[in-house]
Amino acid sequence: MAKVRTEKSIIGKIDGMSRKLVLMLVIPIFISLVLMLGYAIRYHSSIARMETIASLKTEVAEGIPGSVWDVVSGRDTIVGSRVYQRIHSVYDTIDDVTGKTDEENRLSLIVAYRTMQTLENYVDQIRDNIEEQIPVVQNEAVLSEIRDVAKLVDSMLNEYIAQEIASTARMSISLRAMIIITAIAEAVVVIVALIMQKRSMNETAVFVKQPIDRLEEVTAMLAEGTLDARLTDTDVTELRNLTIQVNTMADRLEAMMEKSLQDGRNLRKAELRTLQAQINPHFLYNTLDAIVWKAEAGDKDEVIQLTSALSDFFRISLSSGADWIPISQERKHIEGYLKIQQTRYRDIMNYEIDIPEDIGQFYILKLLLQPLVENALYHGIKIKRGGGTIRVSGRVEEGFLVFSVKDTGCGMTAEQLKDLNERMKKGQPSVSAGSGGFGLVNVNLRIRLYYNQSEGLQIESGPGGTEVRFRVPCRTREEIELRDESVSG
Repeated sequence: MAKVRTEKSIIGKIDGMSRKLVLMLVIPIFISLVLMLGYAIRYHSSIARMETIASLKTEVAEGIPGSVWDVVSGRDTIVGSRVYQRIHSVYDTIDDVTGKTDEENRLSLIVAYRTMQTLENYVDQIRDNIEEQIPVVQNEAVLSEIRDVAKLVDSMLNEYIAQEIASTARMSISLRAMIIITAIAEAVVVIVALIMQKRSMNETAVFVKQPIDRLEEVTAMLAEGTLDARLTDTDVTELRNLTIQVNTMADRLEAMMEKSLQDGRNLRKAELRTLQAQINPHFLYNTLDAIVWKAEAGDKDEVIQLTSALSDFFRISLSSGADWIPISQERKHIEGYLKIQQTRYRDIMNYEIDIPEDIGQFYILKLLLQPLVENALYHGIKIKRGGGTIRVSGRVEEGFLVFSVKDTGCGMTAEQLKDLNERMKKGQPSVSAGSGGFGLVNVNLRIRLYYNQSEGLQIESGPGGTEVRFRVPCRTREEIELRDESVSG
């Protein structure tokens, strides 16, 4: 009995091949997406833990010692000050975060927890002294110990945050390695796909050669990264389904690549927001000390001005979590900062702000000017004999906002300027001493990232001082809201 010969149509062969191609391409992408999702979840958890611990710092360093001081000075009672509730709240938060933290980063939190127990013992001692009517001098000595212990707990919290940042950096390196491996796997898959496509072409008839040539051309373009390449509709019935499938695959690849790029941009923004959220405590301490000095000296007007400037500074710094603020608020922010600093450096620092009111309605990414002013003060004016002047200016040029921060300080050498430009070119965020944790490199990166520009800060420096300029598009509140809606959509 003769064997029945099973024949396959052209559409059957090509359909089978296309299914294999899609499967080969989707599996590596699916695996990479699952891995990236895992990294994203771990990264988000790490950020959440750091934010929780950072929220305790003010309570530990200022809130609890302040409540104890109120008790020691007789302005409040142990019960009324709620000092024990505050301590137990810190206990609970540290204990909760410890349970969610990896084993390698728990030590700092464990030490902080035990140190808080020591702090509570000192509070118990003050309570007992008050009940036994021990002289206030002894309570003041215990209060000094409480402040020292609070500083130690604060340093442990800082150490934990630094360890978490290091862990997220290692995760970022692992993610980058995984993306490279995935790209190599995709390249291998594309090469195999091209080989399979070539074999299939040799088996087809002449009347399908032209659409298959076009198929090869488009898949090669996709392999090279031209993800907008698409196949035109064909009159060959057997190839029509394959054409649709390849175009669908290209659409998915393009969407996935765009999502991957957007996730990368969001990751960089999250890192920068974490750096931005680290407020320099020395600036706050020095300002509060200045307010105390003025109050002791009976200078009521200066106390009011300093307190108002400090309030404006932090209110605009936070801005209810908003990334974009009107230029009028940014001007008020740097003006408040300069007023505060002029109290400390009255003999060496002068400043001028030339930002017209008619551009105040435009919106700008917040905290672009203040780090530049801070850099001019600490790295220009402060270290120059005789001091100098900081000039801040802003204007509109051809639909762009142009800002300049210029100082008459000591300036930079050619080598220093070259090194700074190299770091800005690499776009690596840095926490530099004296820059409030957010220096020129970080401002440059924020401008390029948020405004999608290839160019950020422009710096000129010499013996006569330094000038830092940048140029960004004019944007109104409506444009910002429309942009945010399109991104979230």
